Amino acid sequence: MKIDRSDPETRVAEHHRSGTGTTRVGYPIGVRRAAVVGRREVAPGMVRLTLGGPELAGFHSYQADDHVKIVFSDADGTRRDPVTNDRQMLDWPRPLPRSRKYTIRRYDADALQIELDFVVHPGGLASDWVTSVAVGEHVTVAGPPGALAFAHNYDHYVFAVDATALPAAARWLDEAPVDVSAQIVVETDDAGMHEYPLADRAGVTVTWLVHDGVRSRLADTVAELEMPTGRTFLFAAGEAGDITPLRAWAKERCDDVLVTGYWKRGVAGMD
Repeated sequence: MKIDRSDPETRVAEHHRSGTGTTRVGYPIGVRRAAVVGRREVAPGMVRLTLGGPELAGFHSYQADDHVKIVFSDADGTRRDPVTNDRQMLDWPRPLPRSRKYTIRRYDADALQIELDFVVHPGGLASDWVTSVAVGEHVTVAGPPGALAFAHNYDHYVFAVDATALPAAARWLDEAPVDVSAQIVVETDDAGMHEYPLADRAGVTVTWLVHDGVRSRLADTVAELEMPTGRTFLFAAGEAGDITPLRAWAKERCDDVLVTGYWKRGVAGMD
């Protein structure tokens, strides 16, 4: 299938302004080597890396939940990066190199920098890497492949996210219209994560939850929200099992939805 990757910035902006629901917009895809130019803890258990360098020229990212793949070297240090083919897609070596998806928290086209936020947890490939990587080291970044853009013209938005989707919610808050109306429900494994910085926007309320280690309260809390009148869009992202119940809830209460499982308990590197 041929993917239209022409003028993605305009196409995403038009859908934000006057579209309905979601639409796929392909980006000119690339594989780049970027340097770690900064790192800081933005909340307990969340580390932000700033990646930069000349290879980020021509990078595309226009949607709040755009993602890239961090491509890791093999255990012996061998690099087996994907390459762009003549169909503007990526050819990946076999067996596949180790990689993980991360949301682009911010892209600065003038500074040629992107920011990625990493949840730090024991035993994770990317988590172990981010705790030891030093400023000045380089990493391979593949993508983003394109946007699943959702319109910015609804009367109200509901965001149901866990820590892995906090960067997407935060970027959307930064970029949403000035008169946005939204309810954001965030569930994390630790209360310290509630220090994660979110823009303070009039018309937006944020509810923080702590997962008890047994059962998620994310879907139940969203179901108990008092919803305003008007057209509503639901964005739900995080652990696949925790957000699945929101599909049924949204059928009765929302005009359009985007529900995306970012990860699944017990599954490493879910794609």
